[in-house]
Amino acid sequence: EVQLVESGGGLVQAGGSLRLSCAASGFTSDDWTIGWFRQAPGKEREGISCLSSDGSTYYGDFEKGRFTTSSDNAKNTVYLQMNSLKPEDTAVYLCAAAQYRYCSGFYDYWGQGTQVTVSS
Repeated sequence: EVQLVESGGGLVQAGGSLRLSCAASGFTSDDWTIGWFRQAPGKEREGISCLSSDGSTYYGDFEKGRFTTSSDNAKNTVYLQMNSLKPEDTAVYLCAAAQYRYCSGFYDYWGQGTQVTVSS
């Protein structure tokens, strides 16, 4: 079974940076996609990005520029680099995975999430 473990969250001042990690294990093939999401209290879950095992990255409607997704395939880990953080970025950040070759918007596995709090 695929397992995902997020880490790297914490408290940061506005303007600061954090790098979140999503360590994946249990993939049964070389094809996978991992997405980053966030959910703030009282708000709907928001998709941030999707990265596929071939290295393609999609950001959809999410604002690009401040957040960057990358991976270390040797470590089965996907990263979310967040810069110029704002208080409105405060949320639980989650990663999700599926064993598809391309990002489809559908995920079968979810991590527990890591809290990011940005103080003003």
